[in-house]
Amino acid sequence: IFNDNYRLDKCKYPEFGLLGNLFISEGKPGKVIEIIVEKRLGKENFPESIQKILRENFPNKPISLGGVFIIEKGRTKLHIMPDFSPEPLRTNDDVDKWLRYFDMDPPLICLTTLHSIDPGLDLRMEHTHCFSDHNQGGHYHYDITPDIVRYTGYLQIVEAIYRIDRPK
Repeated sequence: IFNDNYRLDKCKYPEFGLLGNLFISEGKPGKVIEIIVEKRLGKENFPESIQKILRENFPNKPISLGGVFIIEKGRTKLHIMPDFSPEPLRTNDDVDKWLRYFDMDPPLICLTTLHSIDPGLDLRMEHTHCFSDHNQGGHYHYDITPDIVRYTGYLQIVEAIYRIDRPK
């Protein structure tokens, strides 16, 4: 982030820090769940809608999915983290004021992990990052044009969950 603008670059380093929600696949052909939807009717964003459907149909069974979805039509709200805050971020409101939010244009390619319920691991229940060929991307929050939005997703059911460095 530079002033109130941003630049999307491919990361030069294979390491990551602080937080990682990863869906790992061998990339071989196999069964996937294809989801194609247009026009958001409720308040939930795309991953939250999937979580809600899973909870309603499998109320006591943790189901985790990972994969990719494309926002083909409609604009979205994404955030980009600026440099670390010199002051501690003690509340959600502090974090919200520190993050930089931007309205982004389609198409966006989004990589996601989500869980129907937490199996007792203190998981982040959903995490999605998006990128594009037109220099836009970041952490997905929701679409801002519900009447015209179109999502196409390809998700797989997670076989195993590993939790590293659980918070105390």
